[in-house]
Amino acid sequence: MGEVAVLGLGMHPWGKFPEKPLNDICRVAVKGALADADLRWTEVQAVAAASSRFSGGKGWGLNGNDIVEDMGSTGIPVYNMSAGCAAGANAFSVGYTMIKSGIHDVVLVVGGEKMPKGFIQTSGLDDHTDPEFLRQRCVGLPGPGFWALLTRQRMAEYGTTEEDLAAVCVKAHEVGTHNENARFRQKFSLEDVLNSNMVNDPLRLYEICPVSDGAAAVVLCSEEFARRKTRHPIFVASTAVATARFDDGLPRGLACVPGTRGAHHSEARLSVAGALEGAGIGPKDLDLVELQDNTVYYELAFPEEWGMCEPGESESLLHAGETLPTGRMPINPSGGFLCFGEATTAQGLFQICEVGWQLRGESGPRQVPDAKIGMAQSIGLGGNGTAVVLKR
Repeated sequence: MGEVAVLGLGMHPWGKFPEKPLNDICRVAVKGALADADLRWTEVQAVAAASSRFSGGKGWGLNGNDIVEDMGSTGIPVYNMSAGCAAGANAFSVGYTMIKSGIHDVVLVVGGEKMPKGFIQTSGLDDHTDPEFLRQRCVGLPGPGFWALLTRQRMAEYGTTEEDLAAVCVKAHEVGTHNENARFRQKFSLEDVLNSNMVNDPLRLYEICPVSDGAAAVVLCSEEFARRKTRHPIFVASTAVATARFDDGLPRGLACVPGTRGAHHSEARLSVAGALEGAGIGPKDLDLVELQDNTVYYELAFPEEWGMCEPGESESLLHAGETLPTGRMPINPSGGFLCFGEATTAQGLFQICEVGWQLRGESGPRQVPDAKIGMAQSIGLGGNGTAVVLKR
């Protein structure tokens, strides 16, 4: 079989839109991706959708069915995928597989979310047999508290300072201010970040992503179909899905097995390693990465864990400007989760759109010069990890 191409990219800007139903938000992304691909809705042969319990989907996470009913019930198959914050890229992997196997020539992949206010409640039911419910009820540790513990460990191991953490946020907003789809486009000084409210010591308000509403869509197709539409298609070099190992040191229920020092998110490490191997490249061959920065900690830790740089080196690269779009290791030239906020199931697809626009040279002031290969990475509840490598 030939390669799988990314033909169309579409996005609804991230924000909070209490007056807009989820279908309206998703429709903008879907129509944008179809227009970008120069396709009619009737040419779509299947839909792979990121599903959620937070919004839409008839209360059952049937988001893809809502979209098909909204766009036109043509009888096509719908695949609703649930993987927490990794659901968008998980659905992308399903769409990729359907094209690669020859089942379909054109697949729409879509994710959209309207998030409730406040900290994300990961357990949907008061179920005393559900370890996730028990963890939250017994330990009372929401995301920011968990991220703060990881950050404290890094500070003890590598001497990371509060100024280093704040500098990640400053860099994110320096590039995110140029992204028309980002929710938070203001620039911050180091003092602005350090003066923002403390949430979970040492993490401050501006150093943690909020929850947002948003949607993104991608049209995948066969290489033959793509070459009839464009002379310069973007291709999927690889896509990988993984789940966490039992020994990575993170509590996957009420207890954990002590893991190797650092590199706790084994689902991220395994999916990234699988995607890089599938693409036939090493971590330092990437021209850019869109990684999941729920908080500033991850932008420092993940590149080291994946071999993009040496352990403890991220802070010096950050301060030297090497993680900017013009640096040698561009990280989140979109502005990342810190500028977008988290619309759970749509996150992996917003990252893929951003990498695709970079490879096309369509990112304006955020453009990574001569970008040829980039990776999008996401993790989600349940120890789900995904990584997608695109190339031109």
